[in-house]
This record gives sequence, structure tokens and C-alpha cells, in this order.
Amino acid sequence: MQDYIIDRVINEAIYILKTKETVRDMSSVFSVSKSTIHKDLAHRLCEIDSCLYDDVREILNQHKLERHIRGGKATCEKYRLLREQALNKDNKKNNKNKQTKRLWF
Repeated sequence: MQDYIIDRVINEAIYILKTKETVRDMSSVFSVSKSTIHKDLAHRLCEIDSCLYDDVREILNQHKLERHIRGGKATCEKYRLLREQALNKDNKKNNKNKQTKRLWF
């Protein structure tokens, strides 16, 4: 394995232990794909440092257990924002209608 890959894997492992961020979040931090992060942490790290791998594996397993909850929260947030946008549009229309009625009286 090349040195820069080993360095990247170690840095990713230390980062996930400090922040407990998801693979998706880490992919943007390290500017590599989610697949690369996952392969680094789930396969390559085991060959490099087995103790560090055990700690990282616990976090990855925890993320796997929580992913259905995170997905539900994201969906809930998406539809909450859509409702707010729809209400804002309705309020703007109502305000506009009130203003035009006032002009006629």
C-alpha cells in the first residue's frame, strides 16, 4: 500500500474518532468519495492498525444502527421546509389580495 493512502486512512480514522461524523460528511472533508472512505475505514485500516480499526468499527456500526433514524429526520425536515415555503407563498398572496382590496375602498 502506498504511503499517501496509509496517511489518508490514519487521518480519516483519527477524524472519525474525534468527531463521530458520518461517512458522507467525511467524504466532503477529505475530498474523496463515500466509497473510498468506507473502504479505507472498513478494509484498509484493519491491515494498518487493528486497535484503531476496532474503535472505528464501533462508530461505523453505531452509524449503521442509526441510519434509519437519520433518514427519517432528513425526510421530516424536507417536508417541514416545503410546508413553510407553501405557507409563505399563501401569506404573500393573502397580503397582496388585502392590499388590492384596500386600493378599491
